[in-house]
Amino acid sequence: MNSYDDKVKNRMKRIEGQLRGIIKMMDEGKDCKAVVTQLSAVRSGVDRTIGVIVSQNLQECLLEAASQDAANDSVQEAVDLLVKSR
Repeated sequence: MNSYDDKVKNRMKRIEGQLRGIIKMMDEGKDCKAVVTQLSAVRSGVDRTIGVIVSQNLQECLLEAASQDAANDSVQEAVDLLVKSR
């Protein structure tokens, strides 16, 4: 089971707050440029969070890998996760 540190959870809470702010902007009829700008910031935050989670878990997986094949599989899995997130 993976564990997620408080920094990652705080990133997600910040993103959650940004999303709530965007919904409020929409409810208030704010300009689409402002809404899209904020959505881009959320997307960027999510992308960075994915990178942090994958890199932390890759480190854990490599430390636990019993053989070179297992390490290679872990690296490939991490790369696949990053590519899929795009």
